[in-house]
Amino acid sequence: MIIKLIEHNPKLSIAVIAIIMLAFNMDVLEVTIMEARNFITAREMLTDGNWLLTTMNGEPRYQKPPLPTWLAAISAFFFGIKSVFAMRLPGFLMVIALAKYNYLLSNQLLKNKQHSLINGLLTLTSFYVIGIVIEAPWDIFTHGFMLIGIYHLFQLFGKDKGYWKHTLMAGVCIGLSIMSKGPISFYALLLPFLIAYGLVYKYKHFKAKWFSVFSLLLLALVIGGWWYLYVRYADPETFLEITKKETGNWSSYNVRPFYYYWSFFTQSGLWTIPAFVSLLYPYLKTRVSHLKAYKFTLLWTLLAVVLLSIIPEKKSRYLMPVLIPLALNVGFYIEYLFRRFKNLTDKRETVPVYFNFGLISLIGLAFPVAGYLLLKDTLTSGWLQFSLAAIVLFALGVLLLKALIKKQIKFVFYLCIGFMVAVFLFVVPLSIYLKQDNYNPISSLKVELDKASEDLFSLGDPSPEIIWNYGGKIKPFDINNLENQNEPLNIIVQTAQKEDLEKLEQNYTIEFITTYSLNTVSEGTRGYKDRLSYNYYRLTQK
Repeated sequence: MIIKLIEHNPKLSIAVIAIIMLAFNMDVLEVTIMEARNFITAREMLTDGNWLLTTMNGEPRYQKPPLPTWLAAISAFFFGIKSVFAMRLPGFLMVIALAKYNYLLSNQLLKNKQHSLINGLLTLTSFYVIGIVIEAPWDIFTHGFMLIGIYHLFQLFGKDKGYWKHTLMAGVCIGLSIMSKGPISFYALLLPFLIAYGLVYKYKHFKAKWFSVFSLLLLALVIGGWWYLYVRYADPETFLEITKKETGNWSSYNVRPFYYYWSFFTQSGLWTIPAFVSLLYPYLKTRVSHLKAYKFTLLWTLLAVVLLSIIPEKKSRYLMPVLIPLALNVGFYIEYLFRRFKNLTDKRETVPVYFNFGLISLIGLAFPVAGYLLLKDTLTSGWLQFSLAAIVLFALGVLLLKALIKKQIKFVFYLCIGFMVAVFLFVVPLSIYLKQDNYNPISSLKVELDKASEDLFSLGDPSPEIIWNYGGKIKPFDINNLENQNEPLNIIVQTAQKEDLEKLEQNYTIEFITTYSLNTVSEGTRGYKDRLSYNYYRLTQK
């Protein structure tokens, strides 16, 4: 009954599932370094009015264009400048848009709502599609807007008339993608799409559309490029210095071998094994219901991986755009299982299915015991929340196992979607109950210093997470210009870097006050970061 309801309302179902999965615990996870940079810039837009010449901790920050930060700032204006929920809200809305437009693009390809719904849900529940919102908040915007642009491009290429609406929408959305993170998605998502489309569908009647394509490219460049031109004119020296550093990173920073991305399908998380099988063209070419569309999504996926592999600088998060065509590709395999799994007897076909979904079932069944053993020494409270999570995951594990034994693969698929939702809804919130011996946020210090009309200084550049948590600017301390420093001085120094403090002992009496740390694990353990721990000192002149 629930499955029929989901399938009869695909677009609404994608939105509702996403809201249930993500909305209630959006502010639970700690703010990451990339998020902190974005949030600080958004905060300074609201407090200092730096909407065009963007800043972070009062210093120019032109590394990324400002569209995602504008959206975060607008959300914070309505829901609170200190609210992590507000800052993350636009990114999670873009996740919904990404899943919805992958559904819509699928429906244009396949003219099959059920199959397209599978693809939309695969997009929504792919691990790194969600993870990228927290790890690198600009990426979801640049790839989300580009996918919307691609959806309209696909219709522009396929129609003989009435395509000016698609020309306009494609131009605007590609421009918004550029305004989110420069030409990244143009290279990683649009270029492989264009190549794959040309190879599979050809560019029929293109001569009649050349002016439309020219118009949308011009529109995209105007929308995506005006901010760069403005900053280049308003602050040329800083802009050129930052640009030089950023472009230099492409060939000298995080350089990895060509084959670094070959395990890209693992980024889909829950769907890792189906993703791998979906790439086996000799196996699936006789089994898929839309061979031409399958060739297109397979080429789109593989071309995206190859193009990304050419760039010397490589990071796992750069693979996120690959998950968009990969979700469409995996959908062909899942849809094939829907049709044929009950009749399959060849173990070469059934064992991967039993292994993948059986493993998910086993995780659910084992969670009550395994979760208790893992958390018994670190979970300080929240055992009611743990019990609820254990009951739900165990129940889903039982249902998954039963459905798998009965070969009810459609039910198995939707139970896996439910499993993903349950993890985010019930398991993720357990993180707020974990023992945090070292955790001592710096946010309370700003209230004290504001009352005394005093500033906070830092020896060395403070980490973005610390600046965000503090709630305002942390000024750099010029150790070579002590005469112009007011007293008393409030200084933070990274716990692992105290050497510079010794230079001040000749002129100042140094009083250690406390250690502020955003680490949720003990020093020396995995996950501990030096950049999140700072000693706070109060200095008075001798």
